[in-house]
Amino acid sequence: MQSLFLAHGSPMNAIEDKEYTRFLEQFGKTLQPKAIVIFTAHWESDVLTISSSDEQYETIYDFYGFPDELYQIKYPAKGSSSLANIIEEKFIKQGISVRKDMTRGLDHGSWTLLRRLFPKADIPVVQISVNPFLHPEKQYEIGKALRGLGEEDILVIGSGVTVHNLRIIKWGQSTPEPWAVEFDDWLIGKIKDNQLNDLFEYEKLAPHAQMAVPRAEHFVPLYIAMGSADSLDNAKVLFRNYEFGTLSNLCYQF
Repeated sequence: MQSLFLAHGSPMNAIEDKEYTRFLEQFGKTLQPKAIVIFTAHWESDVLTISSSDEQYETIYDFYGFPDELYQIKYPAKGSSSLANIIEEKFIKQGISVRKDMTRGLDHGSWTLLRRLFPKADIPVVQISVNPFLHPEKQYEIGKALRGLGEEDILVIGSGVTVHNLRIIKWGQSTPEPWAVEFDDWLIGKIKDNQLNDLFEYEKLAPHAQMAVPRAEHFVPLYIAMGSADSLDNAKVLFRNYEFGTLSNLCYQF
């Protein structure tokens, strides 16, 4: 079970019929994980925090101004305290501070994707927070601590977006802005060539980095997903397109 970085994009991905959501639905049919571990850009904490419960998750609507239909959706997946314990042990073994959360629901960084991939909501989910202020190499080390889960058919997902600047999106624009394409092209090239050191220093080296990543919470799940893979040798772009000119739907399998 290879690790994934998936763009969760707009909450509307939960209900819209378009190329990207059709991709997610079809791709999900090729996967049969026994459990899912998902790092979501919409849960930030200074200390890495793991959902640890066997109960059904509440569906969190952490957005506003969207159609009523979106607020009626439920994704009634259950957690797994036993898997949360295993993950906690792995982090502690690597010297990574961690705590557990028994009550938090699934935010839209998780359920919008999972609803498309696994609509039956019958696979246990462990949701984990991110700390956007850690250096990319530290994010990679967080993912690295989870190596081996894939061999047990546990799917690790980093849920975020590579190019995510909501202040300069182009409403109604279907063609991507050249700078957004250039940033993703740089990422793809560095991943292909296994240039981890350059990837860790993307803020200095990547073209248009400040426009693409004005704040890192949506970007760091990429490094966590990369780190959880054994290597980048089998990294593959699964999907790529753009919405509103600047919102990237770049997805990776590692």
